[in-house]
Amino acid sequence: MRRHSARLTHDSAILPWIGANFWSRTGGPLMWRNYDPKTVREELSVLREHGMTMTRSFFYWPDFHPEPHRIDEELCERFRDFLDAHTELGMGTVPTFIVGHMSGENWDPAWRGDRDLYEDVWLVGRQSWFVSQMTRRFKVHPAVTGWLITNEMPGYGRIYQVDPPSSDVVTAWAQFMCDAVRAAGGTQPVSLGDGAWGIEVTGRDNGFSLRDTAEYVDFVGPHVYRSDTDRVRQHYRAAFECELAGVTEQPVILEEFGLSTDTVSAENAGIYYRQTLHNSLLGGATGWMAWNNTDYDDLWDQSPYDHHPFEMHFGITDSTGAPKTPLVEIAAFSDILEQVDFARCRRSDADAALVVPAFLERGYPYSRPADRPLIFTSLHQGYVAARGADLPVALTREADGLPGDAALYLLPSTRQFTTRTRRELERRAREGATVYLSFCSGEHPGTRGPWFDDLDGLFGVELQLSYGVAEPIEDDVLEMTFTEEFGGIPAGETLRFPVAGNEDSRAYLPVVPTGARVVAKDAHGRPALLVNETGSGRTVLATYPLEHMAARTARVNPEQTHRLYAALAEIAGVERSVTVDSPYVSADVLVHEDGRRFVWLVSQSDEEVTVRPAVDGSLHDLDTREAVAEVRLVPFGVCVLEVR
Repeated sequence: MRRHSARLTHDSAILPWIGANFWSRTGGPLMWRNYDPKTVREELSVLREHGMTMTRSFFYWPDFHPEPHRIDEELCERFRDFLDAHTELGMGTVPTFIVGHMSGENWDPAWRGDRDLYEDVWLVGRQSWFVSQMTRRFKVHPAVTGWLITNEMPGYGRIYQVDPPSSDVVTAWAQFMCDAVRAAGGTQPVSLGDGAWGIEVTGRDNGFSLRDTAEYVDFVGPHVYRSDTDRVRQHYRAAFECELAGVTEQPVILEEFGLSTDTVSAENAGIYYRQTLHNSLLGGATGWMAWNNTDYDDLWDQSPYDHHPFEMHFGITDSTGAPKTPLVEIAAFSDILEQVDFARCRRSDADAALVVPAFLERGYPYSRPADRPLIFTSLHQGYVAARGADLPVALTREADGLPGDAALYLLPSTRQFTTRTRRELERRAREGATVYLSFCSGEHPGTRGPWFDDLDGLFGVELQLSYGVAEPIEDDVLEMTFTEEFGGIPAGETLRFPVAGNEDSRAYLPVVPTGARVVAKDAHGRPALLVNETGSGRTVLATYPLEHMAARTARVNPEQTHRLYAALAEIAGVERSVTVDSPYVSADVLVHEDGRRFVWLVSQSDEEVTVRPAVDGSLHDLDTREAVAEVRLVPFGVCVLEVR
């Protein structure tokens, strides 16, 4: 199966996009009132010197559109100089039109009143007019490499947690805005700037659907800031959301990511950037825009910084223009992309499918929105475990139908899928695939247990559940002892897993094997892992919600589900191009169009670690071209090597 890694194509030579969201330190969102050409050029020069090719820029809406039928031409001239400064340095920029939300505050043009940004026809017309006017002014400038309609509209147009707009309304609004760009002659790639926070990625319905708006946009741009209780999961957060954002097979640009150095140490800020950049690349991102270019020490009495003071220090440079550790990491990342000729590389193929249940994105009758966070977190933890097993996985949407070419299907802590999928999984197993599912009872008391039919027939067991009663896990640690060799796990070995969850989900599945054989038992002698041979393949059932329990545990990774996934890969005959005998180091491969292969090794250890990767061929240093057998990785380090 191909893993998505689509790239933007345009006649501009300024690709790939490696840049930053840009507000000058002379004013932040008010920079156009206090525009200083010299300072802007100094700020851009620092970015360019560190490998950046572009910025994302903003038309602060209240200033550029002061009256319903008037554009501020003086500010437009300042923006034109800003574009010229990019051209002078060989950089591009992606202007953003409707900027009413920024860094924790919303600003309206004085004339908006209480009109709805999506449904008031006159106001939609004014937005469309503004988009077309700005496009006409700047569409031929060589520095413009793309367009974004807005900045995080779900937090501005209507607070979606309280009063979400309908997808039909949002999609119509998106169509009007994108059509305005095209009608005005804009030929560059365009997207919405909404953050990809909609239901296909997060499971939360905010009206923005990647599927519904795909007809009108050229790329998808996740904004990733969510935090976690586990550092390894946090390091894979952006990568996982980029994987989910690839649902439409369009290019995925990590449009916003970053952190305030008011909240972390300088060293850890650098580590987070290093991990996010490399892991998101391996997760399908093909462009990156850090938030943001500079700190604002002199703007403490200006909103939003007077009430969100930590927002002053999201910069990759400090307020004097000096590089901070994130910019140092971006420069190193940019160097590697140049060395491997990233624009002509793609991700390696995958033999394993991580199945995304349709219940994440579809509101089936009487299904509960409360189910979706469990789906998201279990998938996220399963993705982390696959990384630990050096197992390339393609995220596969149940809503789109299962691919027929997977050797292994992973359904981590999966409670819900459709009848059609149930039958398709059985057919795939009979035809030679391995289908793995770990039981999960769900996190609320309504309809506990599996929400699919004939678990018994699929897995060769007879479940022993009592109606409405969850069977509690009373141990604090699950001990899974193997009664026979399973993949690379020898008979007699015990894997230990953390136990977590609420009173509904901290539950196991009591079963009696009928056609299945028990390959591992828990500490009480009960079946913990069973294999049901069927046709030329098999189904594998874990009776405990392994991924869900880990997802609900702080500081847990690397936990031992990666051992199980590696064993499943071996049994299924899944090709893993490169493996490392350490749960702290993940390995993956990019393939150049000329046939060259590049191995990424990413450490999740807070100590130095040395590994000897197993690969078909020999590994070579990118700089010296010398053969490498042993690789030393600094704490949370990354190493890229060529395979010959």
